[in-house]
Amino acid sequence: MKHSIRSRIRPILFVLAVLVAAVVGRSAYTQGYFTPAEEDPFAQALTYRVIRSDMAVTVAELGSLESSDNTKLVCRVRGQNTITSVVKSGTYVKKGEIVLTLDTLFIDEQISERSKYAHWSRAGAQHWLSRMTRAKLSIPEYLEGRYVASLMGMEKDLAIAESRLRTSQNMLAHSKMLADRGYVSELDVEQREFSVTTSELSVENTKTRIEVFKKTTKARELGRLEGELKIAKAQFGANDERAEADASRRDRAITEREYCTIRAPKDGLVIHPRAADWKGAPDITEGGTVNKEQVLLLMPDLDKMQIKVGVHEAVVSKINVGLPTRITLPNREPIVAAVSHVADIARPPSLGSGDVVKYDVIVELPPIADLKPGMSAEIEIVLAEHKDVLVLPVAAVLELENGFHCWVKAGGNIVKRTIKLGDSNDIFVVIQDGLSEGEDVILNPLAYIDDAQREVLVPFNNNPNQKENPDEAYPPIESQAADTDA
Repeated sequence: MKHSIRSRIRPILFVLAVLVAAVVGRSAYTQGYFTPAEEDPFAQALTYRVIRSDMAVTVAELGSLESSDNTKLVCRVRGQNTITSVVKSGTYVKKGEIVLTLDTLFIDEQISERSKYAHWSRAGAQHWLSRMTRAKLSIPEYLEGRYVASLMGMEKDLAIAESRLRTSQNMLAHSKMLADRGYVSELDVEQREFSVTTSELSVENTKTRIEVFKKTTKARELGRLEGELKIAKAQFGANDERAEADASRRDRAITEREYCTIRAPKDGLVIHPRAADWKGAPDITEGGTVNKEQVLLLMPDLDKMQIKVGVHEAVVSKINVGLPTRITLPNREPIVAAVSHVADIARPPSLGSGDVVKYDVIVELPPIADLKPGMSAEIEIVLAEHKDVLVLPVAAVLELENGFHCWVKAGGNIVKRTIKLGDSNDIFVVIQDGLSEGEDVILNPLAYIDDAQREVLVPFNNNPNQKENPDEAYPPIESQAADTDA
């Protein structure tokens, strides 16, 4: 399986390498780095003379200016609200100027409605406050007034009944004495005895009434009065709380109506935030809707400008705080700055980015006049700088199974040379071993060197039964071309 995959990939790599190397080689030739070969079998090939030079390894990314210190004007009105007016992005304003207004029609209706309910609830609370006050006064009024008066009345009845009982007892004793002397009949004595019995029952009945009044009637009446007081208290508390809630809603609506007029907290530039930076929020425009806690406008500090770019995860490990950078802005001289922050966590993937993982790198700029947020910028981060080193175009290097190689002109011959590489950028690579200054190296060896073509196309296979002659696995380039023409 490994042999099959390599067999399919290498012809593709061969074609791509030929195209890329040809373009890079021709471009470099026009800049004076390369010279054409002398009249020999390889006269059509371009060569590069190895020299010592300075080389910088850089990472270039595109970004835009932003401020590291933005005063955010946030929507503080609940729900969705409609923008009725807003200043244009990029407008300079004075402190206190109106920069944005929201529609207040719904809030005005809420204020009117909540005011009405607040008055109704307050009226109910006052009614039950009056009932509660009366209920509180009813308890001492009963204990110290009606209860005492009723008890005194029953005690008076008891005293009268006892007095009548004593009178009846005295008259019975007198009647018995007269009966013994024969002055009255037995019937008169019996009537007197019945009167005594009636008086005794009246006394007992009055005592029972007093006892029941003290133990039961008093408790029942106190329970009723205290229950009415508790009901009045509960009703007053409910209505008072409802009144407070309605008044609070009304006051909150009044405050939110004030929030509908947003004024600049300071002098400065006002810009609209991009919707992409604020969780898919709608753009700030007249007639648009906004939500609570949404950032409506930004007032950036123009003395604290920065550039934030996304760097691929394969490169970010080489970037540290303090690395020098070169920043190019439209129609301006390049600015020299340094990396100020490297994110530890990858930025969320954006729509259409696929599986590309990037980390935010921030470069702070020194105070410069006339810088505005949103200006496009190109950042070139210098990862390494090499002084007086041997350099070779990457188009002259070929990676084979046993390492990196190039082909060097030696008189009238072309010699394959194994080389050891150092750091590299998009155009050049540092040569650590294998080449000397002044040697001429063939550019794009795949286009001119048959051996290079055969070595790239021959698949690597550790099978001992594989034939040692690579030409038997893949025919020479000339043979393939002839077969194609045939």
